[in-house]
Amino acid sequence: MATEAFTVRAESNIVHQLDDIAGSLDRSRNYLVNQAIQEYLETHAWQIEKITQGIEAADRGELVEHNQVMQEMDTLIEQKAKNKA
Repeated sequence: MATEAFTVRAESNIVHQLDDIAGSLDRSRNYLVNQAIQEYLETHAWQIEKITQGIEAADRGELVEHNQVMQEMDTLIEQKAKNKA
């Protein structure tokens, strides 16, 4: 896979934390930053996909009434409370 260099300015404490973790893992700072960026991109791509699907569903009129959502939430809360007891 081709790579490109780019510069990122970060607060000193962030750089020091990266260096500490990189040293502990016997990895480079570059490796950690690439891993973090990849995870960020995957997470946000998933979120954007779900948001887009939700907007498309709403545009088709596939909506759930507020009262129905609240009833389902109340049921989940009650079940969770019973499981704790």
